[in-house]
Amino acid sequence: MTIQDRIMRVQEFLGLAQGKAQSPEDKELLLTAIDALQFIWRNGQVYEFEEYSQDQDANAPARIIAAFDTLEEAQAWLKARPIPPDMAHVLIANEYHIVISSADRQKRYLPPSATLAYHIAEMTRDGLPPAVAHFTTREGAWDWFKAQAAPPLQSVIQIGGEHYLAVYYRNIQHRALFPFSVVDMLKRISPPAP
Repeated sequence: MTIQDRIMRVQEFLGLAQGKAQSPEDKELLLTAIDALQFIWRNGQVYEFEEYSQDQDANAPARIIAAFDTLEEAQAWLKARPIPPDMAHVLIANEYHIVISSADRQKRYLPPSATLAYHIAEMTRDGLPPAVAHFTTREGAWDWFKAQAAPPLQSVIQIGGEHYLAVYYRNIQHRALFPFSVVDMLKRISPPAP
C-alpha cells in the first residue's frame, strides 16, 4: 500500500470516528488529526512524511532540519526565516538545539536540547550496544562514514575505545558523530535523588 493510500484510508477512518464521537472535544481532536494529514498532503510533503515515518520506525535519533558550525550562523538562518520552525531541532557545533519563538514570532531562541542524550541513554539502558566498526582515530571513523554511499540512519562505532553514534540525517543529507558521553548532560540536568 502506498503512503498516499494509507493517508486516504486513515482520513476515512478518522472521519468515521469523528462522526461517531460523542463529545465536542473528541470531535475537535479527530478533526485536528484529519487537518494534519490534509496539511501534509496539500503542502506536497507526503514523501517527506513517509521518510519521517520510516525514521521513527527505525528508532533513529530525532531529526534535525539544519546543521551549523556556529551559533551565529544558526541565529542568522533563524532570523532570515519569515516563519520560525518552532520545536524543530537543529545541530550547532554538533550539539542538538531546539527552535523556540514567541507567540508573535519576533523573539527567537535556540536553547540546547537533551534529546540526543536521552536517545543514547535509552540505547544503553541494558548495556553498551556492540560496535559495528572500530577505529583508532576520529579521522579514520569519519573517512569510513563519508565513504558509505547510503549509510544506515544510525550505527554504533568505537573510536579509541569510546563508543560513538554515527548518525545520518537523510532529510538534509548530513552526517554526524556523537560520543556516548553526551549522556553526562543528563546528570547535570537532573542529579540523582539522595
